[in-house]
Amino acid sequence: MGEKNKARLTFLGTGTSQGVPIIGCNCPVCCSADARDKRFRASALVEYAGLNILVDAGPDFRMQMLSQKVHHLDAILLTHNHKDHTGGLDDVRSLNYVDRRAAEIYCEENVLGDLIREYPYVFSFPKYPGAPEWHMHVITEEPFIVKPNNDAKELVWVHDVGYSYRLPDGSLVPTCKSISEMIEREAPAPDGCPEQGARVIPVRGLHDKLPVLGFRFGDIAYITDMSSLEESELEKLKGLRHLTLNTVSYKKHHSHFSLEEALVLADRIGAEHTWLTHLSHTFPNHHEFAKYLGKECKARGLRSDVQPAYDGLVIE
Repeated sequence: MGEKNKARLTFLGTGTSQGVPIIGCNCPVCCSADARDKRFRASALVEYAGLNILVDAGPDFRMQMLSQKVHHLDAILLTHNHKDHTGGLDDVRSLNYVDRRAAEIYCEENVLGDLIREYPYVFSFPKYPGAPEWHMHVITEEPFIVKPNNDAKELVWVHDVGYSYRLPDGSLVPTCKSISEMIEREAPAPDGCPEQGARVIPVRGLHDKLPVLGFRFGDIAYITDMSSLEESELEKLKGLRHLTLNTVSYKKHHSHFSLEEALVLADRIGAEHTWLTHLSHTFPNHHEFAKYLGKECKARGLRSDVQPAYDGLVIE
């Protein structure tokens, strides 16, 4: 694979919807002094084809951007509509101001509908001064192209008015006048590597009964908040170097893979390395859990090396 399409993923958050430590909990994991046991809500930053792509923007988005010193995003990809994955989207206002660009957000139609209901001030007109600027891209299960966020239209902040676009001739115009102007529906991407942008492959799964997406970027796939994957989707996960899977507990769970299910799935997919995310405090501390998984992989003869991810871990 060419250098242009080599993927690099940084885990920004590897915790459950409550994070770790959990408010009010005094268990050994929540009280651990090991930085690897401090887990923001699940999210990842992917550097791919020269682009900075964020997967999910939960309630810890602000601190995740600060901790990794992120100053520019080309796109935000949303796996589904739950608040631990979308609750930080208001904070893109800072990047709007610094980057002078609208946030390019890619999601499915049903997720867009929920965002319109949950963030009405973003989609109302005339816009409330200070509301974040989003440009929505509606995607499906088909591969799509993420484009560089370097549009010629520059965002300009006008005091007490809000954002406008500066045109090449210097004039200012409203960013948009209706919801339809904020939305672009992505066409399926052709095979091959685009000259500009990144080709992303969605992976369909279920989060209990809710359809959700994971994403493949080159030889890295990021899957979170799933409890089942169709057999046909496994074809999209062949030949991976790195696979990310979610698990929240040893016990069977209605909306997430149990540890046993994650280990079986990791072996079936057969990536060189599998990283577990969306981890709860029911697992032991990171050091002990890593040792346990190492022994399990060896005892079972798994095809994939399975280890717990942690906030700040970089894979490529």
